[in-house]
Amino acid sequence: MKAKLMLSTLTAALFSLTSQAHDGGIHTAPQSSVAPAFDIVHTRIRSEGNQLVFHMMTQGSPGSQTPSVNGKLAGSTVFSYVWPTSLDPATVGFAAQSGVLAFAVTHHPDFDDTPLFDENADGDPANDGARWHSHWVVLAPDAACGKDTLKVVDIPEGSHPPLPKTWPGLPLLIDSPGWSPQFKGDTVEVRVPFENIGAVKQASYDGVTAALRVNESIHAPLLCVSNVFKVASGNLSLPGKVDQ
Repeated sequence: MKAKLMLSTLTAALFSLTSQAHDGGIHTAPQSSVAPAFDIVHTRIRSEGNQLVFHMMTQGSPGSQTPSVNGKLAGSTVFSYVWPTSLDPATVGFAAQSGVLAFAVTHHPDFDDTPLFDENADGDPANDGARWHSHWVVLAPDAACGKDTLKVVDIPEGSHPPLPKTWPGLPLLIDSPGWSPQFKGDTVEVRVPFENIGAVKQASYDGVTAALRVNESIHAPLLCVSNVFKVASGNLSLPGKVDQ
């Protein structure tokens, strides 16, 4: 009897911790037409000290599906877990009002866009695209990608917009800050520090799983969203509020 009581108490405690981890944020019903690894059921951004914690839960195991190897940059595919936000891109070092600032966790085996970091610890910082890693990206619609389709904003040749210190050198509004995603069971989380956490705690957000594709001609638009697997809100309305 005592053992059963202890087991019951432990189970209740674990259930309570799990429930708290998934409180608030955006809850989304499972969708059988979406691959479980990308079938978002909970999206949240919370603050802890000077960090924002980007959290996403899926029906399956996030990160368990990755793009096929293309063998070259042109036409290659990127899989991503994305948190579009209401934050101005200037918050992280891009030009003000240059598009929608989103935080993303991505995987793409055909190129490396984190040249400052050696994620697989093999001594070569230029071969890590096949490991899940994080980015800030600025998104905007572009009809060249398709009707009502977003892209990562291109940097026109000869222009010199403001860029974060960890910009990876691609002609895109993309940052490679090196914050490591943590995958555990049905969740992925990334902790992102800010010098002024108060300035970002008013942000709104959404959750998206998607595939992007590099243009076959390696010209603008260079990186288009090619397939949206699921949007947490259903309509990209950014209904989530930090810490709510």
